[in-house]
Amino acid sequence: MRNEELWQSVLSEVELQVSRANFLTWLKNSRLIKTDDEAITIALPNHFAKEWVESKYDKLILGIVRNFIASVKKIEYVVEGGMAKSPTQHTRTLVSEKQLSIEEFKVDPDTNLNPRYSLSSFVVGSSNELAYAAASAIIQSVGTKYNPLFIYGGVGLGKTHLIQGVGNEIKTFHKNKIKVKYVTSEKFTNDVVWAIRNKRTEDIKSAYRHVDVLIVDDIQFIGGKEKTEEEFFHTFNALYENNKQIIISSDRPPKSIPILEERLRSRFESGMIADVGFPDYETRVAIIKNKIQEKGASLNDECVDLIAKKISKSIREIEGVLNKVVFYQNAYQKPVSVANIEKIISEIGEKDRTNINPNQIIKAVSGFFEISPGDLTGKSRNKEFIEPRQIAMYLLRDMLDMSYPYIANKIGKRDHTTVIYAYKKLNKDLDQNSSLSDKLKEIKELVNKMG
Repeated sequence: MRNEELWQSVLSEVELQVSRANFLTWLKNSRLIKTDDEAITIALPNHFAKEWVESKYDKLILGIVRNFIASVKKIEYVVEGGMAKSPTQHTRTLVSEKQLSIEEFKVDPDTNLNPRYSLSSFVVGSSNELAYAAASAIIQSVGTKYNPLFIYGGVGLGKTHLIQGVGNEIKTFHKNKIKVKYVTSEKFTNDVVWAIRNKRTEDIKSAYRHVDVLIVDDIQFIGGKEKTEEEFFHTFNALYENNKQIIISSDRPPKSIPILEERLRSRFESGMIADVGFPDYETRVAIIKNKIQEKGASLNDECVDLIAKKISKSIREIEGVLNKVVFYQNAYQKPVSVANIEKIISEIGEKDRTNINPNQIIKAVSGFFEISPGDLTGKSRNKEFIEPRQIAMYLLRDMLDMSYPYIANKIGKRDHTTVIYAYKKLNKDLDQNSSLSDKLKEIKELVNKMG
């Protein structure tokens, strides 16, 4: 296996676990320059990038590398001067194929859109057809139909693909005569902070209020950031009043975003709100076949069926499995077997489980219901604590497969029959209570972010 192929496989998995802004900033210009039995050497373009990646991402990268080469015990980081670019050059030029052979890293610096995201490659099913239809409808009617368009859904379900795909389709349909800008809420916040510190607030207005289509990903992260919310509120108004299109994504609907200013919440709810849910079996099969074709690999129907049945809640997790499939096929030059697939899925499941502990679940449930962990695990029988406790019990069993007696002891030293009752009750209610399903989905996402 060549260094380039190994590092491409590693980067594909790293990208699934860090924000796109951080990935593009710190890791996209890295490369693997040396491997041996116990160490690999990664080259980065400058000392700042080296120090940042070494301190922030070493553990993550090492864990992923060891999935491919189990004997590796450490990663060494070096600065390769020839890789460095000036800030101006970095922001104004596309990454060339010589620098990076991975298609998804070629982000357009003018729009921040990734050209690999297209509506033609977006698999439509019952879980996302409303969001897809609404997004498609605005391509020809920019700013006048479904404005703002607010798309929400869990992590890894394809929201970024959909909203960036719409941005790319708008550019193509209108022959680049409409100015499109995609930004994550993290990038927007960073721009606001920079503008305030450098007394350059006019730059923010110039960058975000003079576009025809503004696409903002993961808007939930601006909640509670007063200056960012204020700037976005004024940006929203300026665009809306001039019939400019606004597309927003979030991991939850506007009413469920904590500490979001009411005036922003009402703006978000004034347009079209569409959700992206968990894909059904048929949609998952179509997604797997589509992505395997994109990667230039092959997979028999039995393997496709196994992945679709085992991984039902995250397209991103499916892609993580497929990245490993491609790596194995390239490394061993032979088809992947059902046994290989089972091993890959098992490894991913174990890795996810070891990143979560009971205290994280208790903290996530407490935070969601805005109560203290002490109240959650305490003796009080107040009605407001009953549902949070039952959900905590359910998740400790569902996510960590802990014993009923252990959970009972963890949640206030109760009798284990109380836990059995809570688990069975929620399992039954899930089929009929969409509100409960949404709560569990949001809390699980909070837990996974802590992992």
